[in-house]
Amino acid sequence: MQTIQTILEARLLAAVGDSGGVAVTVQTVQDTRFGDYQTNVAMQLAKPRRSNPRAIAQEIIARLDVSDICETPEIAGAGFINFRLRPTALHAHFTVLANHPRLGVPEVAARRIVIDFSSPNVAKPMHVGHIRSTFLGDALARIGRFLGHTVVTDNHIGDWGTQFGMLCLAWKTLLDPASLATDPIAELERIYKAQNVLCKNDPAQLAAARAELVKLQSGDTENLGIWREMIRLSQVQFDTIYARLGIVFDHTFGESHYNPWLRETVADLVAKGVARESECALCVFSDRTLPEKEDPFLIKDENGWKDTPALVQKADGAANYTTTDLATIAYRVREFSPDEIIYVTDARQQHHFRQLFAIWHRWQPASAVKLAHVWFGSILGEDGKPFKTRSGETVKLTDLLDEAVERAAKVIAEKNPDMPEAERRDIARIIGLGAVKYADLLPNRQGDYVFSWEKMLSFQGNTAPYLQNAYVRIRAIFRKAGEGGAQHSAGSVQFSEPAEFALVKKLAHFGEVLPSILDDHRPNLLCNFLFELADAYHSFYEACPVLKAAEPVRSARLALSAVTARVLKQGLDLLGIEVPERM
Repeated sequence: MQTIQTILEARLLAAVGDSGGVAVTVQTVQDTRFGDYQTNVAMQLAKPRRSNPRAIAQEIIARLDVSDICETPEIAGAGFINFRLRPTALHAHFTVLANHPRLGVPEVAARRIVIDFSSPNVAKPMHVGHIRSTFLGDALARIGRFLGHTVVTDNHIGDWGTQFGMLCLAWKTLLDPASLATDPIAELERIYKAQNVLCKNDPAQLAAARAELVKLQSGDTENLGIWREMIRLSQVQFDTIYARLGIVFDHTFGESHYNPWLRETVADLVAKGVARESECALCVFSDRTLPEKEDPFLIKDENGWKDTPALVQKADGAANYTTTDLATIAYRVREFSPDEIIYVTDARQQHHFRQLFAIWHRWQPASAVKLAHVWFGSILGEDGKPFKTRSGETVKLTDLLDEAVERAAKVIAEKNPDMPEAERRDIARIIGLGAVKYADLLPNRQGDYVFSWEKMLSFQGNTAPYLQNAYVRIRAIFRKAGEGGAQHSAGSVQFSEPAEFALVKKLAHFGEVLPSILDDHRPNLLCNFLFELADAYHSFYEACPVLKAAEPVRSARLALSAVTARVLKQGLDLLGIEVPERM
């Protein structure tokens, strides 16, 4: 199914002819007084054609054939061309959309995409810092699959590194077996913190921890056993939280998975002249092919530009994150043949990934895989500082999810005091977890946002409860009508009210918004669309009686309600958010 936007763009391109490389695009208008869609192509063509943009717009309109879709296009401002859809075109489009299994979302050229997200650390509790990567990565995976791409999700957990020397030593000397049995992650966190203090204050303890790390890295049977048990216990915690959130990974490979390829990776980097020795370590320096401002291996200070090389092997022969990440890309390319690999991490890792991607393309210049770092800002408390507990500790993810459900349960109990306890708890789970997810996905991912229980659990404004309530309201209409499902035949519908047409137009945008999300990996575009759709439905509901309307208006409005419910439910599902049948 074609979207109205793509139909207009195809017609516009035919009218423009040779665009000289200028993108011929159509966008929805911000102010509907000027129409429904708009293009600025005449203004873009003015300079290369050395002509007046309004004159170019007039020439385009003279050649443009859109009479079956739009009223006569109008020229506005410096040369915008505005399109206003005909009611007959909206009727026809809605009839097709209502019976379309993908709700108007067109097929796309399928790609293979690997998404690396969440990435918790072994022997540590998942905390609020994992929220953004986890929710954002899951939403991108869901949207990618719905669009028709083959998506491989990989949870790259932290299961290797110097901290495991201290953990092995602490396991042998500080572990409380009873506490381990009761709350293993809390006990692992306790002994690690205690051992870390000992290592800072006692050189003998630090030496002992380093010795345990050497034994682990050398394949010592006892230490490998301890390490594997820590991974097993941690994975139980991870799996419990992911199941609660409805998140499933195709693969969970720790950093240790790539250890067999680290030496050959470094050797090949040296052999190909990508890495060279510097102060007994092996590093990648700038090859001076990029402008200085764009070069990730250069940094500017008061004395000018200087080298900031990437370390791929330490002076003691050990590998590091960059080495592991290069081996990881190579593995994924071999095993999954991806067109794109997406890394979802916080903004602090931007420089690391700029260097990593640059090294990869110098190491494997024939590789066509696209590498993308989808970075995000921080979660702040209402004081504008990083979100912490009242005591200043990092907020554990399990505690945060528990509190979300409890707060939602109080809201539901106030609204429905007679609702059975089991049903109230399930609805509270859906509302609470959905509120946390949506509040995280709604902002521009590259900005920070303030974590506010009051805002995210509100039934007013751009929140998950508001959208879920819009769906519930529609379902209530069908229950009242005595129709169990929210499916209703569109047939040959006719609309006449402005609120009906506004809703039809908004539904048509679903197929236009969704494919654009992966262009810059921004699920917030879907959040804002769903909020606008819910608003449009509420305006329709207030202006247009549904069940009390006479036929055929009643059936047309039921069909409109049914499609709206489907789009709301599908859209929220793509964000990883459930909908209840009642609230």
